[in-house]
Amino acid sequence: MRWLILALLGAGLFLYGRASDWAELCLLSKPIPVIALLLWLHSAAPSGAYRRWIGVGLLLSLAGDMLLEWPADLFVFGLGAFLLAHLAYLLAYLGDSRRLAPGALLLAALSGASLFALLASRGLGALLIPVALYALTISAMLWRALARLGSPAIGRRSAWLAAGGAALFVLSDSLIGINRFVTPFAAAPYAIILTYWLGQWGIAASALRRQAD
Repeated sequence: MRWLILALLGAGLFLYGRASDWAELCLLSKPIPVIALLLWLHSAAPSGAYRRWIGVGLLLSLAGDMLLEWPADLFVFGLGAFLLAHLAYLLAYLGDSRRLAPGALLLAALSGASLFALLASRGLGALLIPVALYALTISAMLWRALARLGSPAIGRRSAWLAAGGAALFVLSDSLIGINRFVTPFAAAPYAIILTYWLGQWGIAASALRRQAD
């Protein structure tokens, strides 16, 4: 409960800072929800490779948060940090299940290809290859998260939390790309951060009661 309160406090401060255009408050408060998730994960989830990789992913996401919020154009570095975070989550999911799950593969591939095609159609310039690699990585992460669904060795709640969290994380990334490269929209800062936080919560929560009863 204390970590939830800390996360909500940080989220509230960040949203207030964003609404009031208070850059310093945004910079200081943005990492608090993910820090709270890290503390919660460490205190609540059983130890093991899955929890370690999820923790690594959260740490890398924390770095990405700060790089994107820093008052300088560090977008490429933030992109790199989040790409590594997705790879960490991918390794966590692969450690649980290696089943092909062709339906999940098709869905993830279509979502990644559609996003990349949309962004590339507007011209990415020097970012074309980095964005292509990012789209491939988030598609693979989503595929492996969805592939855990229905596995008899994985708890149903854990599988759905990971799948939902991965989907929300991909949605958040997609909104960033659309807002930056396609069509900026006023609600973007709020839609991006809320889907991101909810996605990270789902991924972190999937480490609890991971094994099937």
